[in-house]
Amino acid sequence: MADPTASTLSNLPEGAEREDEERREAARGEPPFVEAPRSDSRLVASLKEAGITAAIVGGLTIVFFAFRSDIATGGLDLFARPMLWLSWIAIAFVGRFLLSYFLFKAERPISGYFKRTKAASATTSGLPLGQIVGVLLLLVAFTLPFLLDTFLPSQNRYLLDLAILILTYVMLGWGLNIVVGLAGLLDLGYVAFYAVGAYSFALLSTNFGLGFWICLPMAGLFAAMWGVMLGFPVLRLRGDYLAIVTLAFGEIIRIILLNWYEFTGGPNGLLGIPKPTLFGLEFSRGEGSFSDFFGLEYSSVQRFVFLYYIILALALLTNFVTLRLRKLPVGRAWEALREDEIACRSLGINTVNVKLTAFATGAMFGGFAGSFFAARQGFISPESFTFIESAIILAIVVLGGLGSQLGVVIASVVMIGGIELLRNLTALQAVFGSDFDPTQYRMLIFGLAMVGIMVWKPRGLISSRSPSVFYKQKKKIGADLVAQGEGH
Repeated sequence: MADPTASTLSNLPEGAEREDEERREAARGEPPFVEAPRSDSRLVASLKEAGITAAIVGGLTIVFFAFRSDIATGGLDLFARPMLWLSWIAIAFVGRFLLSYFLFKAERPISGYFKRTKAASATTSGLPLGQIVGVLLLLVAFTLPFLLDTFLPSQNRYLLDLAILILTYVMLGWGLNIVVGLAGLLDLGYVAFYAVGAYSFALLSTNFGLGFWICLPMAGLFAAMWGVMLGFPVLRLRGDYLAIVTLAFGEIIRIILLNWYEFTGGPNGLLGIPKPTLFGLEFSRGEGSFSDFFGLEYSSVQRFVFLYYIILALALLTNFVTLRLRKLPVGRAWEALREDEIACRSLGINTVNVKLTAFATGAMFGGFAGSFFAARQGFISPESFTFIESAIILAIVVLGGLGSQLGVVIASVVMIGGIELLRNLTALQAVFGSDFDPTQYRMLIFGLAMVGIMVWKPRGLISSRSPSVFYKQKKKIGADLVAQGEGH
């Protein structure tokens, strides 16, 4: 006969729980012992990954590095270059091993040290690191001609010309940063405004005899008008569709410059563009020149120094105006448009005017840079304004960090200056052989660097920035909280 007390307990929650525990205890057994697979040590795992990477690199580059073909009588001569191929394989092996050993497989990766250092410096120091770096770069920019003349007099002219080129791209990057970084409108045809500014100055100066300082604001005005003309057709477009239309606009401008032979000179371009003067004083030999007026010995470097300070002033003007506009209602409207266009409309913001002002402002600074480019070169042609220029400017903005002014400067120095300095890296011939020409691999190294930046810093070199408007406490905005370049 069953025990009524036991049945009563089993119906209670406590009894049911006890029975469940007894049942699980009875069913519990000793599973068959299976030895866990041994995991490789940190060194062995890093060596395996490095070997796999080296094998992949060797297979992909065997055609490019292991063999070379030269034109010969009756055909081609094929030469083997095993040392160059093995050198690149060794570089890939060592690089992957270091990354795996110190970063991927390490219990405390090196990247954590930099993050802790950055956080500690942000909490202990009075000034942000970005402001300190910006002030140092500004001091170096103001004194660069004198530093080069003191420490590198033999390469003074070349390095000054390179600095002028870098500052030109800094100015273009800051101008495009208004459209892409602040307003969130992806523009792939920014080189069109660069071309409009250059041809405006060239045509006005050669046909009407106007000087650089008179044509400079006019070139910016013409470029801004073209920016408004581009803005109207793309008011309802977003994202990829906006990018395609702006890309087409840049190609339309280039084709017009190429085919309108009577007005623009066609593929031959425009010659004899006058150089900028300092209150009418030309930087040349003879009476009435700059050196003659001030009693100085003539040097060709004087004109480069003058051009350097012109583009430095124009770049600083672009930076100042951009920073001031960010704090004005129009700048806040740009950032609101980047975050959410629908929310902007619901708050009563006129998105038409906001987009047009972004296009016009960015185009104006592109026109200023184009005017300076024409004055510096003395010759322009449509070949100087291809799509690759727009791609380089956009890459500078993206790599530097969308919306970051300091990031654009760093990206310009790395991309433009670093690629140009590779021309002089003849020391690499001691490693890869006397036939190694660094200029042939500039774009390869540039592409690898871009891939690396996109992997490690997908939001750009400087991924956080100070907000335009803050409540009670001014905090940095993380890149993951900002919709950048989405066009909506």
